[in-house]
Formats: sequence, C-alpha cells, structure tokens
Amino acid sequence: MTTARYKDTYIKITYCQPHKNGRDIFGKLVPYGKVWRLGANEATEITLTKDILINNALLKAGTYSMFAIPSTEQWTIIINSDVGLWGSYNYNQAKDVLRFDARVQQNNEVFEPFTIRIDARNDLAELLFYWDQVKIIIPVKFLQ
Repeated sequence: MTTARYKDTYIKITYCQPHKNGRDIFGKLVPYGKVWRLGANEATEITLTKDILINNALLKAGTYSMFAIPSTEQWTIIINSDVGLWGSYNYNQAKDVLRFDARVQQNNEVFEPFTIRIDARNDLAELLFYWDQVKIIIPVKFLQ
C-alpha cells in the first residue's frame, strides 16, 4: 500500500507485490498487449477522498481498480469503476472511467518487487510504477 495527502485530499493505492525472482518480466511473465492487474492477486485499487487530475484528466473522488496494458514503448493505464476484482480475469472495459498512455522509461536500478510510490510535492505529485528496470511516471495534481 502507498499513500499521499495534500490538505483534505488523501490518495491510497492498495496492491500486491509480485517479485522478479530471476524471471523475465515484461513481454514474458507480464505479456505485452494484454490487460494486467498492476500487481499480483487482487486487482490494484486506488481510493481518493477528493477529485484529482491524473495525467491532466479529472478523476472524481471514490475507489477504482487500476490496470495497465504494457508494451515496449508505453503502457495504457486504465482506471475502472469495478472494485473487489481478483486479477484482471473479470475486467470489463465498459466500466472504464479513464484511459491514457504513459511512456516507458528505463531505470538503472533493478526493482526486485513490483513497487508503486507516490512522490507528493505540495499540490503536485507523481505516481510511480517500478519493476525490473522499467519505470512509469504519471503526473497528479491535487485540486484544492
């Protein structure tokens, strides 16, 4: 779990951390072009107490599932209104609230566990996904 707070806005992301364990991750364990739960076991969920801008798009307060469709150059990030899902097996695209692309960046450090962080600086933040040598950065703006 990772959290951030700015004034009255609280963000909580709940996820399970799979580990690399010597495996090839992207394109193998996590196939390219298919919906992934952004972690292991249950689908990753994000909870917001107030509206935010994520990647310059409005996301209303509430709880949502988060998924990704990885590729070599970018990931399609999906925010979905279904919650309490196991993996991405019952993912329903009709319940997508938001979709956007985020550029894949190479990281010099190898992250053994899949890691989500929120780097908050006043009313701006970055939502960061790390695994293996891949890094995804998504801008967030608190709206207060």
